[in-house]
Order: sequence, then C-alpha cells, then structure tokens
Amino acid sequence: MLTYLPGLLVAVVIASLATVLGHFAPVIGGPVFGILLGILAGSAVPLMRHERLTPGVGFASKSVLQLSIVVLGTGLSLAKVIEVGGGSLPVMLGTFAVALGGAYVLGRLLGINGELSTLIGVGTGICGASAIAATTAVIRPKQSNVAYAIGTIFTFNILAVLLFPPIGHLIGMSGHSFGLWSGTAVNDTSSVVAAAYSFGDGAGPYAIVVKLTRSLLIIPIVMVLAFLTARRDAAHQGEQVSIPWRKVVPAFLVGFLVAAALNSIGAIPAGWHDALTFLGTFLITVALAAIGLGMRPAQLRAAGHRPLLLGALLWICVALASLGLQAATGTL
Repeated sequence: MLTYLPGLLVAVVIASLATVLGHFAPVIGGPVFGILLGILAGSAVPLMRHERLTPGVGFASKSVLQLSIVVLGTGLSLAKVIEVGGGSLPVMLGTFAVALGGAYVLGRLLGINGELSTLIGVGTGICGASAIAATTAVIRPKQSNVAYAIGTIFTFNILAVLLFPPIGHLIGMSGHSFGLWSGTAVNDTSSVVAAAYSFGDGAGPYAIVVKLTRSLLIIPIVMVLAFLTARRDAAHQGEQVSIPWRKVVPAFLVGFLVAAALNSIGAIPAGWHDALTFLGTFLITVALAAIGLGMRPAQLRAAGHRPLLLGALLWICVALASLGLQAATGTL
C-alpha cells in the first residue's frame, strides 16, 4: 500500500485544488478542472512523471474511480425513480438510443475509433463525466480518449447552460417540460441544475429527479460493455468464450446498486447526503486528476477536430430527439 501513497497523494492534492476552482466555477465543476490540472502538471512538471508516482496514479485512475461510482449511488432514491420514470421513460430511453446509435453510426462515418465514440456516446446519453468514469472502469480505454471525451462533454455542457433556458422560453416551454428536456438532453448533473434553475418556473427539482433516474442507465450499459470487453479479451487469448459473472457484473456496479437500495429504504440518514455527494464527486476528481497526470497534450492534438464534431452532432440530435419525443408523448 505504501507504494501507492506518493502518486495517490499527488492526485489528491491536484483534486483538492480542482475542487476549490470548481466551487467558484460550478458550471465547469471540479472533475473537469481535475483532468485539466492533471494534464498541465504531468506535462509541465518533470517530477510528476517520476516512476515512484506510477503505482499510486494507476490505483487512483482505476480503484478510486470505481469507489466513486459506489459512493454516488447513495444519492439515488429508487422510489423517486419509479415515481418519475413512468412519465419520463419514453423520452429518456429514446434520447439514450439516439446518443448510442448516433455515436456508433456517426463515429464510423467520421473515422473515430470505437473507444472514443463509445465514451462520447455514453457521456452524452447518460450523465457526462460520471458515465464516462463508469465506462472507463470496464473497457479500460486509452487515457487520451478519456480526456478527449470529457473535454467534448464539457464543451457542450457550457453551451447547454447558456442556450437552453432562452430557447425554452422562446418556444414557450413550461417548467415541467423544460425540466424533462434539460434532464434528458444536458450531459452533466451540475449543468442540468444550472440550466433548469436558470429557466425557473419549478423546472429545477423535476430536472434533478429526471437526471438521477437517467443515471440508472449506467447499470445496463456497463453490464453490456463489461460482457463485450471480457469476450474480446478471452478471444484475443485464444480461450473458449466463457465469461464469468464477476466480469459481466463488476463489483463496483453491485456496490452502486446496494448503495442506492440502502438510500431508498432510509438506511442512509438524510443529513449525510450532501457530504456523500461531495465525497463521490471528489473521488471522481481524484481519479480524473490521475488520468490527466498520465496524459500529454500531443495525444489530444493527435485526435484532431473530429471527436468534437461528433460531440456536437450527438448533442444536437439528443436535444432535438428529446423535444420531438415530448411532443409525441404530449409532455411538451
């Protein structure tokens, strides 16, 4: 464990600074600052590339990442999910399908590698950095792909916060319909909150519940990706494809469900929720800072402009699909 300490400590220090910056710029948020500061530190400070830091940085980018997903499960109420799910499920599933299907089709057309397309699609379709973190924990992508996906998602989070409220007022949306729109078409939770409360008319609380319900889509997508990754690994090793359950249902996903179930039955005191949410977000920031430490700007430049174009197209498609599905289901 002592071998992990130097690298883990560096990631925690960077994450602490990122959290402070995120407090003053909540639309950007600590996790985005975490990966940015990690990239800057890893590129500009030679000491940050010392081999003594490698074990701890690796531990933070994997194990701490998985732990963060478990902790974030304590913020979910399955009762609220059931209450809201009936009305929002068609829009939620429809936008999710558009995000993943669009990522696959458009990613191939744009010549973007499958890992990066998957990360951008999952981040757009579910819940931004948290979904990318959960996906990263099972498909083990290149760090450059993780950084690029988070940067892409961040770009369109900012645009959504600025553009969604005036568009919503322009087309005459109610607070309920705008809450559903922002909850299904804005990527990250902090940006959903910023957009919905900027709109007003009671959109905020409903958007938050829709967004938390949408977060549960992490479960099936992670299980599918875990199965596909395990099958691919087995095939590469020349083994008969027999996938153990522990690879299809990762331990951190079980922990996420247990945490959500405990919160739903009231086993987690309400007074703990803010602290646990902060802890979960901080752990994600630590993990992303560690991923950033292993990154180099040249790796991002090599990806070019196409991933950003994919993110833009998916963002537009999901936003329009959400409005169209609301109109079709009579919730607009």
